[in-house]
Amino acid sequence: MRVVHSPLHARHQGGKELHRGELVPCFESPARAELILEAVRRAGFEVSEPRALSAQELLGVHDAGFVDFLRTAHAEWRAAGKEGFMIPSAFPARGLRQDRVPAGLNGRMGFYCFDPGTPIVEGTWDAALAAAGCAVTAAELVAEGAPSAYALCRPPGHHAGHAVYGGYCFLNNAALAAQRLRELGLARVAVLDVDAHHGNGTQEIFWERADVLYVSLHGTPETDYPYFLGWADERGAGAGEGFTRNLPLPRDARWPEYAAALEEALEAVGRFGAGALVVSLGVDTFAGDPISPIALGAEHFPLLGARLASLRLPTVIVQEGGYAVADIGGNVLGVLNGFERGGD
Repeated sequence: MRVVHSPLHARHQGGKELHRGELVPCFESPARAELILEAVRRAGFEVSEPRALSAQELLGVHDAGFVDFLRTAHAEWRAAGKEGFMIPSAFPARGLRQDRVPAGLNGRMGFYCFDPGTPIVEGTWDAALAAAGCAVTAAELVAEGAPSAYALCRPPGHHAGHAVYGGYCFLNNAALAAQRLRELGLARVAVLDVDAHHGNGTQEIFWERADVLYVSLHGTPETDYPYFLGWADERGAGAGEGFTRNLPLPRDARWPEYAAALEEALEAVGRFGAGALVVSLGVDTFAGDPISPIALGAEHFPLLGARLASLRLPTVIVQEGGYAVADIGGNVLGVLNGFERGGD
């Protein structure tokens, strides 16, 4: 399996998030990617850097005004005499208008963001664009004939929607990979999200499309982030009705419950008839993760990888969450090794 990774991820660091009433250092840190990179290199995987991606190439998934905001926000912040990281303080919630983009920077920040836990720092755009490049490059490798590729993306992406960022995510890496596979001629692509948290952004992007199936296993929105999407009755709309499938799990679900939901997800992907699979891989399903609603053991990640491989589809694996930093490299490697063995 080819691994695609950019060192530019390290430019996104130094911000803080508002977590349960406290301003704390972000759980999403550069150490996550560095420890995964160390683990995959030690295991002998070939690692290469992505091709450069232009902002124009993002527009198949993201709104142009949103992309321009992300590209220029921190420079505008600095030009206004501000320093440090940016987090919003007001959002267009129920009863407030959502059809007008404010002219002021603070208003635009709240318009384009949905939480106060996703800071923008000076290097955020460089890191986010490079992460998107990792996913697109991995998709291109698979479209060219590689059986699988792993995009070691940071920052993650599945919470980023068409014109909104949050949940540590700025650009939707998995959606960009799926879109690129479609552009390269695959008629149908499935996105299977196994992160512990619902990929609200991916769901929104493909909500009205029948060419991309979105299936997600995640902690129930009754108690877990992002709270306001991820219910089982969300199934798409218009042409996309029936092409979204959510399998929410009870808090602290263990492997037996998770494995049963995974089989449902695999069956849905099989029925769809996809020509390729994109996996949003979060290892924040680990019991030791500080923000996990699911409780898998390290021994379960190779089993997950093997079950993903059982679909026998060309596969792009895109890194999402995982915040038990000391264990993240081994857990990701468990999935990749399980996938490799499962495909034998």
